[in-house]
Amino acid sequence: MIATQSRQQQRELGDFVRAQRERLKPADVGLPAGPRRRTSGLRREEVAQLCGLSVTWYTWLEQGRDMMLSVAALARLARALRLGRAERAYLFELAGKRDPSQGEGEISLVPAATLASVDLIAAPAYILDRSWTARSWNRQAERLFVGWLDTPADRNLLRFIFLEPAARSLISDYETRARRVVAEFRADVSAHLDDPAVRLLITELRSQSQNFERFWDEHGVLGREGGERTFNHPQDGLVRYQQVTFMLAGHADYKLTILTPS
Repeated sequence: MIATQSRQQQRELGDFVRAQRERLKPADVGLPAGPRRRTSGLRREEVAQLCGLSVTWYTWLEQGRDMMLSVAALARLARALRLGRAERAYLFELAGKRDPSQGEGEISLVPAATLASVDLIAAPAYILDRSWTARSWNRQAERLFVGWLDTPADRNLLRFIFLEPAARSLISDYETRARRVVAEFRADVSAHLDDPAVRLLITELRSQSQNFERFWDEHGVLGREGGERTFNHPQDGLVRYQQVTFMLAGHADYKLTILTPS
């Protein structure tokens, strides 16, 4: 959910935009240098022109005023200021808007060292990508998730939960957990519903699992908050864990999940 702007965010947005304007040179955006400039960087009038916006609107933005900020205007501003990925995300975050380009493109690649670091975690741990396919996991997770991480088959968590019979016996209170997983997945991929791989996965699960189709059509939305997870393990019996999930810095498409014994 996108939050509304606070007064502090409005001021920070204005300061951020001004700083980005001042770091640009006319040559960076294809403008002539012209006569001697009183201030560094581009003029407000120049940025407004590049964005196709009024000078008044842009001036008020830098002044941190309470004003209407459309997604389209912010996108034009990001392009005009030559913002990088992190800078653009920060711009939209301060404005309290969702970036329309957030779901575009391929899933970013995580360095091999980051994936390998999962082996250093003593508790069961795994990394999921945007479509909730495991990209890395440790031996503890492989032992726990019988039928998912211990086989060479597809390692998508949703396919395991809804298409593999082993999931029903492994996951305690299966229907409650499965319904929650669908609501968490819906919230997680809300910005990526146009991704062909995500659409294909949802279509496949709806056609092959009545449970998934039923839960998906309920339109439940829940954050991946963690909490207690109970399993009926074929060797270890009833086991309980506390689940925590972290987003990988610089790779928002990936999430690290750790299950600590409770």
